[in-house]
Amino acid sequence: MGEELQVFGSHVSPFSRRVELALQLKAIPYQYIEEDIPKKSHLLLKYNPLYKKVPVLVHNGIPLVESLIILEYIDENWKTNPILPQHPRERARERFLAKYIDDKVFRSWIKAARSGREGREKAVEEACKALEPLENELKSNKFFGGDSIGLVDIVGIFVGYWIPVMQQALGFQILTTHRFPKLTKWSQELLKHSVVNQALPPKHDLSSYIQARYPHNLGSKL
Repeated sequence: MGEELQVFGSHVSPFSRRVELALQLKAIPYQYIEEDIPKKSHLLLKYNPLYKKVPVLVHNGIPLVESLIILEYIDENWKTNPILPQHPRERARERFLAKYIDDKVFRSWIKAARSGREGREKAVEEACKALEPLENELKSNKFFGGDSIGLVDIVGIFVGYWIPVMQQALGFQILTTHRFPKLTKWSQELLKHSVVNQALPPKHDLSSYIQARYPHNLGSKL
């Protein structure tokens, strides 16, 4: 089709990495452009003038923003290796869980990372409680999408990879096999997938970024 596809992102952002992961799972070629988030390039400001953030998917010169919207666009535009189920009820369920991860899980964990010594234990516990519905939703499935990686698994890469690195970098010891056996097993299966593994930033880079961003939390043990 002679299509031009660009992804403006940051290698430490779970939001832009999920877009790349979806494209890679579908074997769609694209050009990746790394953004220096504090500086914000003129192209990023041009393509996303309202939010001024990554990721941005530019398809044949037309920009799309907001990762969940981009993921659905990718799935609707390229039909190979679908990431959303065909049944409307199951599609609605996956959309709900994906939004839950962004609205509840991500925000609660960032709040925990930003918390000072006072109130830190409460913030981390609240973040862990946000994970409990996901633990229950997995049931006996390999992935949230069943036997193959779907929308919730792609969005949930924050849970499967970013949270464990965050815990190690900041000293949180909460997402354990004892408390979250299903999520732990799911995370292991997800990270074993060759495409997923290649789409993730190196742990050292991500850990260094987290430690630099949340230095007040270093060494805290809960």
